[in-house]
Amino acid sequence: MVKNGRFKINGKTYVFDKSGRMMSKEAIEMIRKMDMEQVENQFVLQCAPLIAGLKMSNLFIIRKNHLRRLCALLQNSGIRCRVLYLDGDKLTVLLYNPAMLAIYMRNKRATTILMENGYEQFDLESILLEFGRRYRSYRTENKSFPHELGLLLGYPLDDVEGFIKNDGKNCLYTGYWKVYANVPAKRNLFRRFECAREELMKQIRQGKKVEQVIACKR
Repeated sequence: MVKNGRFKINGKTYVFDKSGRMMSKEAIEMIRKMDMEQVENQFVLQCAPLIAGLKMSNLFIIRKNHLRRLCALLQNSGIRCRVLYLDGDKLTVLLYNPAMLAIYMRNKRATTILMENGYEQFDLESILLEFGRRYRSYRTENKSFPHELGLLLGYPLDDVEGFIKNDGKNCLYTGYWKVYANVPAKRNLFRRFECAREELMKQIRQGKKVEQVIACKR
């Protein structure tokens, strides 16, 4: 039962954060005790589903001077980093598992969406190059938003198609993304994401280094 933005699952109290994602009270308390200026903690907080192998990619915004440290964290992790845009001292980067994302992009429905949006080459590297160009044009030249971002983030194809068809409106549920189909399954997936985030945060609070946590998830 939801009450004042709070609800319980198996006796544990959850609340919604500003982005609409649910978090347990224990997770909120751990976040309050973490130094969020450290890129390691930001990475665990924002990208836990990717680290845990539950998600194939993630947008991540960091300070420019944190890029070298982030790349060091990702070394031997199987996760790649691609800079999409520099805005002052802030970088928008795409973190992704290349093997998982390449398989996803070979789906015929994904290829159809790309074709309908003017893409001509469909290997992963070509897609990333073209998307990067479009994303920079969106940020700097007021061009239209590249809705195919949902593909680069590995969102379920039903939801990507629904988002494009409805121009981001009329969704059935909002969590890590706007949901347009199969809400119960997506809610369960979002809960798995939050469990992964909470578990990784606990390991960091217990003294493990992020590199060790990533190594355990490979």
